[in-house]
Amino acid sequence: MILFFNPLAHASEKSAQDSKGAPIDVMGKVVDHNKVSTPFGYVHLPRILLVDGGLYAYSSTKAAVNSGDFVKKDGALVAASGAPVTLDLSITSHLVYVWLGLILTLLITVSMAQRYKKGVGRKTEPEGWFQNLFEITFVFVRDDIAKQNIPDDKYEKFVPYLFAVFVSIAFMNLFGLLPWGATATADITVTAILAFITFVITQWNGSKDHWEHVFWFPGVPPLMRIILTPIEIIGLFTKPFALAVRLFANMLSGKIMIICILGLIFIFADIFGSIAGIGVSFFSVPLTAVLYILKAFVGLLQAYIFALLSAVFIGMAAEEHEHHEEGIEAHA
Repeated sequence: MILFFNPLAHASEKSAQDSKGAPIDVMGKVVDHNKVSTPFGYVHLPRILLVDGGLYAYSSTKAAVNSGDFVKKDGALVAASGAPVTLDLSITSHLVYVWLGLILTLLITVSMAQRYKKGVGRKTEPEGWFQNLFEITFVFVRDDIAKQNIPDDKYEKFVPYLFAVFVSIAFMNLFGLLPWGATATADITVTAILAFITFVITQWNGSKDHWEHVFWFPGVPPLMRIILTPIEIIGLFTKPFALAVRLFANMLSGKIMIICILGLIFIFADIFGSIAGIGVSFFSVPLTAVLYILKAFVGLLQAYIFALLSAVFIGMAAEEHEHHEEGIEAHA
């Protein structure tokens, strides 16, 4: 089970308080929540808090307040005793959609693996559009992402990870298109964890040449190593940082843009009256529909970019120096 500690988990409640009277609460729509919106209403999520060495668990925020152990202050739960909350491990809406994306990816992969074990797709042609789509996606990740960027003798063991990353991120991105859905990848803590996993895999599989070029720089004068080594060490961490921020920024900005443009209807109606709101809707609704299509494309594109850059970073670390030199001579 994966848990994300999110220091912004209570920001939505505080945003709602700060925006009372406003026609639309933009930030309240994009930040994390302690409840999940569904077509049938809200489902409140468990609150799990570590306070002064004691672990407290409640079925919802309301249950925590009713217990008398906690009170709400500025949208956050605070211990009634005044003791600081050491760690908030509460289940949040973004975490629910992360789990949903991972579970769907696992179920699809396992079900397709069972089909291939039975010979469907190996001894015969793939059956049905779903298996054909799965095979196209898997072959695309294997041949165009993994094989193109990781050495030929090493790429196969990274295909499962790259495929899982691509599919699960695509699910998380597309969930945000649902009217009641949340975009988990619009949360920096989610993208940071994903980037950290890539970072660990990259460094764990780094070749001897990779580490030599980080700490020793063969053939480089000793004085230059003093300058280059810190730069290379910083470079190890800037790669996953770029992965996390790129995915987060693209998904957050797209969601904010859709909310703002659709929100123009409510803003104009609040300022100028309902007639103005209806008039603006003739502009906002078609533009929002176009943005939804664009956001779906961007969601798939960002999943591809994350998997591609992960493969590039893994390939750079796993590649032996001799292979690199042969590649240069071949291009020359």
